[in-house]
Amino acid sequence: MKTAMINIKTDKAVKEEAQKLAAELGFSLSALVTASLKQFVRTREVQFSAAYRMTPYLEGVIEEVEKDIKAKKNISPAFTNAREASAYLRKLA
Repeated sequence: MKTAMINIKTDKAVKEEAQKLAAELGFSLSALVTASLKQFVRTREVQFSAAYRMTPYLEGVIEEVEKDIKAKKNISPAFTNAREASAYLRKLA
């Protein structure tokens, strides 16, 4: 496959954050841009989303918390100050 160089201008912080996120996902930024361009050519669509999505891990955590709330399990009382919270935690230890 022959490759071509594309030069784009973007905010430095955006580039660094995109590189960091790409690396976390196991990709290079170049690979993600290439994949995006291929999808654009294939579908002739551009999709933008400002909505944040939960990760599967976070969805699982929230599901467990909701189960605990329904079962009235692992729920601490409300505190009006740090002293009350500390006393409660000492009782648990």
